[in-house]
Amino acid sequence: MSKLIVSRLFVLAALLMLGEGLHAAGKAQLMYRYINAEGNKVLAYQVPPEFVSNGYEVLNASGSVVEVIPRQLDETELDSMDSDARRAKLAADEAERLRQWDESLLLRYSSVEDIEAARERELRDLKIRVSILKGKLRSLKQQVENYQSLAADQQRLGYDVNPQHLKAIEDLRGEIDSTERAIEDRQTEIDVVDADYDRDIGRFTTLLDIVEMRRTMSKSGS
Repeated sequence: MSKLIVSRLFVLAALLMLGEGLHAAGKAQLMYRYINAEGNKVLAYQVPPEFVSNGYEVLNASGSVVEVIPRQLDETELDSMDSDARRAKLAADEAERLRQWDESLLLRYSSVEDIEAARERELRDLKIRVSILKGKLRSLKQQVENYQSLAADQQRLGYDVNPQHLKAIEDLRGEIDSTERAIEDRQTEIDVVDADYDRDIGRFTTLLDIVEMRRTMSKSGS
């Protein structure tokens, strides 16, 4: 087995151990129960990020509740708390956010290269969609030009412009506007996805640094 593979396996094992250390309840936290968008209780192995702020319960393998994570307070509720309680609540919320983030990273990736590859795949798919939309936009604009050319020919010959041609031009312009908005949305999505992966890489790198620090301390203590 190559040194590179051995190194990656070691890092993965260390990260998994770190992931366990980041969870106060360890392996007893096997399932989560949360309220979904329809107001129904859902039992799952992860809480979707959009529902974390609503609070949830942590259950062990036997189905017993071992921890209850309260919902996050809104600004009005936070303002009504005294400064110490507010700081404690914000700190707890941030710790929980990092715990959820770390758990997600450790489940999905074993190295920074894995994250970069995932980013490349997602960005490639988005760029392909943008390319398809741009091709559609060019086609729509060409159709408008064709109809406009027909209308101009009809006017030069002294005829009224065919109403169907005018309607087609109007419909095409509406579709052009819709396609341009779709392109803008996809471009924005590309920027958001790229930034999200940058944050994931930064956080994963921090976890790697913690693993390396613990390995160094372990060697120096042995």
